Amino acid sequence: MEAIMQFFETIGPIPRALILVGGITFFWILEGIVPLFNVRYKKWKHAIPNFFFTLTTIIVNFPLAFLLLSTSDWTVANEFGIINWLPEMPLWLYVVLGVLLLDLIGAYTAHLVEHKVKPLWMVHLVHHTDHNVDTTTANRHHPLESLIRYTFTLIGVFVVGAPIGIIMLYQSLSVVLSQFNHANIQLPRKLDKALSWVIVSPDMHKVHHHYVLPYTDSNYGNIFSIWDRLFGTYMELEPEKITYGVDTFPDEKENASILGLLKQPFHKYRKPTTGQS
Repeated sequence: MEAIMQFFETIGPIPRALILVGGITFFWILEGIVPLFNVRYKKWKHAIPNFFFTLTTIIVNFPLAFLLLSTSDWTVANEFGIINWLPEMPLWLYVVLGVLLLDLIGAYTAHLVEHKVKPLWMVHLVHHTDHNVDTTTANRHHPLESLIRYTFTLIGVFVVGAPIGIIMLYQSLSVVLSQFNHANIQLPRKLDKALSWVIVSPDMHKVHHHYVLPYTDSNYGNIFSIWDRLFGTYMELEPEKITYGVDTFPDEKENASILGLLKQPFHKYRKPTTGQS
């Protein structure tokens, strides 16, 4: 565990980029071998807007990274934050708790709030209006959402009191697990179900991308599934019954257009039309 922490404490931009690109490449290839749904769309054409928003996410987060580092350094120097107030514990437990709590605040809570607050939902909508969810969908976030998610992560770092090594480990796991659970891959049902007791599995997260309520407002987790089970937001739906997208924004042409997606948060809020599958 010490070696892992030392690696992530000093991780540079190139290894982080390799984690991002390597994850997409691996799951992209896997999608062609064991697809959940047979591909009826042009994968490269579909990926263009998703790659565009992946780039904007990087652009937004890169210049703000110093705030994460500064906040982390302050909490460690001042012994501030939840994990610094707990009794002394083994390093592995310290790391696990840090990642768990960052996932709760920076991912689960952020995601839940985006679904419950109408203006934030209109921003988050860009992620949900993908009609062909695959591994490239993981980073399909409007630049405004990148700022929202960053704010929650920064709050998480402050509240948790996480050192930079745990933050970098958390962000790396977040990237890879998000690519994994969005990937258009079919795992054996029993394996997927077993994984879903610990982490967010592909079948579990696909339920969240079903086009109508109440399924859209479920399974908010990113890394760990514990939060959905603990807070009562866990739901199941057979993969063959899932239809991707959002019922109130059904225009596939607009939802595949970079310009259309950039404008999407500024549409008038549309109340969901149905509450059943």
